[in-house]
Amino acid sequence: MRVVTAAEIDAHLTFPALVAALAQAFAGDIVTPMRHHHEIGTGEDHATLLLMPAWTGRAPGKGGFLGTKIVNVFPGNGTIGLPAVLGTYILMSGETGAPLAALDGTRLTHWRTAAASALATRFLARADASRLTLVGAGALAPFLARAHASQRPIRSVNVWNHRPERAVSLAKALEAEGFEARAEADLETAVRGGDIISCATLSSAPLVKGDWLQPGAHLDLVGAFNMAMREADDAAVAKAAVYIDTAAAMTEGGDVALALKSGAITPAHIQGTLFDLCRGARIGRTDATSITLFKAVGTALEDLAAAMLVWQKVTA
Repeated sequence: MRVVTAAEIDAHLTFPALVAALAQAFAGDIVTPMRHHHEIGTGEDHATLLLMPAWTGRAPGKGGFLGTKIVNVFPGNGTIGLPAVLGTYILMSGETGAPLAALDGTRLTHWRTAAASALATRFLARADASRLTLVGAGALAPFLARAHASQRPIRSVNVWNHRPERAVSLAKALEAEGFEARAEADLETAVRGGDIISCATLSSAPLVKGDWLQPGAHLDLVGAFNMAMREADDAAVAKAAVYIDTAAAMTEGGDVALALKSGAITPAHIQGTLFDLCRGARIGRTDATSITLFKAVGTALEDLAAAMLVWQKVTA
């Protein structure tokens, strides 16, 4: 079994190729059972084990792949200098079940999460969208900048973060990559100035307000992965044409699920999923002035598609 490091994943993946692979996967027949969620221990020291299986929809003996992402969340790891979230992806043969590779799960997640947002951008952002606003300056943020720039002619990137020094640091890093980037101290200004507003935070209170969204804007919501978190208020969700990655976004994560729970929107307000967009059942943006919103909660389909592409590249 081959071990594929984060550096190898970075060396072999590109966003145009990965976005295309995800589009094919959402239009295809990958099977994604329910995610397994297990609590380990109790109290402040408790940890969480997540298992995310998926496999290509081929009969045994006919090839294909199956895989499982194993994610461990140990909140106390910061005290010993380790990340709180650690993951591994195990890719296996769909013909024999034999293990093929163990991939760095954290890096694979960064790539596939950003690529899913970029796939939505392909359908939902204006073709001429050139101004990107990043809300949040964590590890995922630079991947989101690169991903969106692979689908739209991004010329400028404004970065806002609740810790301003992190926004400054990310802006400098993006400048070094060739982006015209700057840190923005005022969140409202940053949101109003974005053609695409991409949020990846751990906020427990709404950050983006509906009143700030300008005609033609596209709001990309990546954070708020549980019902105690929120990145956009009810007004933003109600104001936009809403698309989600999977139906799970209606019950998991903040934003759309919370807007449904509060009654700010009804299920009929949700225009479709990435499955619908990639299969042609929904068109996406149809004019230059509508406001669109994409909410992601993640799916094992994306991990398998990304792992398959990495395997294709490292064994070529």
